[in-house]
Amino acid sequence: MENRSFDHILGWLKRTRPDIDGLSGGEFNRVNASDPTSPAVSVSDDAFFVDSDPGHSIQAIREQIFGCNDSSANPAPMSGFVQQAESMGVDGLSKTVMSGFKPELLPVYAELANEFAVLDRWFASVPASTQPNRFYVHSATSHGASSNVRKDLIHGFPQKTIFDSLDENGLSFGIYYQNIPATLFFQSLRKLKHITKFHDYKLKFKLHAKMGQLPNYVVIEQRYFDVDLFPANDDHPSHDVALGQRFVKEVYETLRASPQWEEMALLITYDEHGGFYDHVPTPVSGCPIQMGSSALTRIISSLIGSVCEYPHS
Repeated sequence: MENRSFDHILGWLKRTRPDIDGLSGGEFNRVNASDPTSPAVSVSDDAFFVDSDPGHSIQAIREQIFGCNDSSANPAPMSGFVQQAESMGVDGLSKTVMSGFKPELLPVYAELANEFAVLDRWFASVPASTQPNRFYVHSATSHGASSNVRKDLIHGFPQKTIFDSLDENGLSFGIYYQNIPATLFFQSLRKLKHITKFHDYKLKFKLHAKMGQLPNYVVIEQRYFDVDLFPANDDHPSHDVALGQRFVKEVYETLRASPQWEEMALLITYDEHGGFYDHVPTPVSGCPIQMGSSALTRIISSLIGSVCEYPHS
């Protein structure tokens, strides 16, 4: 999924789940992060439909995390979200980035969080936009990319991926796509031998799951943009999160009904925080590279008997 922080989606679940490191209601950012007398904008639970797309370039994220260009503070103050939003000149954006959803507005996520594992210390791999973080998921590197550069994406990225490792070791994989498979930004997946690894989600996912024929490793790609009667369901602003809820529910119920269910784990994660506030300090020491802000991630599996959390760092 795309561009939502942990606090924005599940932060207010802390009201009924105090074991989750979510929002207390006292968190705030100032309009000027370096001025303690500057007006404050507090977190709120009134997120609904987010029309504007908050800043999430590498420059914007540095400002959000540190409140300035100096990234040496440890712990990171997470003090510049409002300041950065104000700099974009969009009415109401500073309040939007500090808002979160009431759990009852996201019933699928709330229920999955209550029944399975929710990770409250899962950070984006790099403080950058979508594709660099997606590259890390599949290849443990962005190959130097820090933004979505069209010509580079078209040319393709040459690094070794998890798909290559699976193939080398005789394990199967499959990519179920809805619009376009963004995994084709990797050059190795453009090889003719992998053409049968790509499947139309609508035509094949439920069928393969029902027949117990899902491969060892599956990537399900969201619908990234609106096409005719099929609106995007990836949660990227300004896409409706209700459609993302419906999509996640469909995937979960399909897998739950599969004869392979007892042997699988479903990982639902967001590529990055999308410019939305999160109170948990981004790690700045003990990391080979600067990480991004906290992004929502859950693990769903019959092997997980109770709710657990990612260990606090």
